[in-house]
Amino acid sequence: MKIFQSLLLAPAVLGIISPISANATDINLEDLNSYSNSSQSVRFTNNYLNIQPGDWAHQSIKDLVMSRGCNINVSDKSLTRFEAAAILNSCLGDVAEVSNVERSLIDEFSSEIALIRGRVDGIEARMNEFEAGSFSSTTVASFSADFAFGAVDGKTATTSGGTTTATVGGVDNVVIQNDDGTTSNEAFSFDYGYQIDLTTSFTGEDSFDVSLDAGQGTLAELDLNSGGNSLVVDGIAYTFPLGDKTTVFFGNSMDGSTLFSTACVYGGPTNTLDDCGNLNSALAVGLGTAAGASYDFGNGLTAAIGYEGEGATTSGIGTKEGLDAIAGQVAYTKDNFGLSVTLAEIETSATESDTFTAFNAYYAPIESGFPSISVGYEWGDVGGAASTEDETSHYFIGLQWDEIGEGTFGIAAGTHTPVIEDGDELMMYEAWYSYPINDGMTITPLVFTKNMAEGTDNQTGIIVKTSFSF
Repeated sequence: MKIFQSLLLAPAVLGIISPISANATDINLEDLNSYSNSSQSVRFTNNYLNIQPGDWAHQSIKDLVMSRGCNINVSDKSLTRFEAAAILNSCLGDVAEVSNVERSLIDEFSSEIALIRGRVDGIEARMNEFEAGSFSSTTVASFSADFAFGAVDGKTATTSGGTTTATVGGVDNVVIQNDDGTTSNEAFSFDYGYQIDLTTSFTGEDSFDVSLDAGQGTLAELDLNSGGNSLVVDGIAYTFPLGDKTTVFFGNSMDGSTLFSTACVYGGPTNTLDDCGNLNSALAVGLGTAAGASYDFGNGLTAAIGYEGEGATTSGIGTKEGLDAIAGQVAYTKDNFGLSVTLAEIETSATESDTFTAFNAYYAPIESGFPSISVGYEWGDVGGAASTEDETSHYFIGLQWDEIGEGTFGIAAGTHTPVIEDGDELMMYEAWYSYPINDGMTITPLVFTKNMAEGTDNQTGIIVKTSFSF
């Protein structure tokens, strides 16, 4: 209530109480009266205690408000004694001397003024308790929530007990029998995810980051934290500078490429195409322990290295029994264009490892109305169980218009699975539009189609994602 904003900041210097500051602005008498009615310790609303127009106190208070320049509207209606005391408390807060009339008003409402001060002291005590046990003065918390409703058809159907169903991430739906004898597998889902990000700085230049996730996600194309409604630590990392040019991080459940400057500006909503063709070299391996460093040469040129490791049950990380992944990158990025090259080696067993090389580039025209273009190509040697090696490739292209109306529009195409040498190219295509309703709410309709292996129906999805941030 406005009256208590004033009271907390500015109680009065009055003859019967010790001085406390006051602010003579924006008192809402209706709010004050509601407060006095709800108070168990103050009952000043009885008619015989009200100050009626024509009473010396009523007129004196009006004169006081005008002479002192208080920003308070005193109507011609009656005032409760509590309201009168609050007006005095505000108008005379910074006054060193008072007139005889003002002194008489102070004497008349001394009990009510004392009660006001008591209530303020109680509020201040509670505020001090709250501040003493507050979360942290150095930690910033941000929250986001995503809701997605959509349908994906073309999922593989299964038959159990004479009933055929289509499964989409755990959602089973009866297969529709078409008139021509064929079947179509359609599944509808409502998914959600919730994320809490905590960022703490101890020196002003470092950053300790913790991400907590919960949700229920069945649409595989969206990262909605499908943790079965359990709040889990999705990532934890500490990032800090070493000198003016070097930045280091270490953590857990983080991508080893956290400090990479991959040359891509496409920001699509799906998990598949938002990697910009760096499916493997991005080091999103999920081995657990992660660390990395980057060096800024200046003028847009950077170099970075990343690591992920998972120790064996009988040994720690970095041993021959455990699994390791390491990658290095050189990037040159400017406001409207950029290039990057990434090399990665990922162990798949004690004797086998895969190697990947990725090239990325983007161009963002300065002229409005033209889309940015991002491309990516990754090729690799994948070790087989028989010590043979297969060559794979993975590519991507995405266009993004940042100013289509008030929102952002994007289209992209790429392989959703690395193409093995002489194998089929399994493509995915997507189109989306992200529209900001306000600063904290965005709606993103998405349409995509995925080519599946021969003998399996292609998949088409229509999804509407609503995101909240606060």
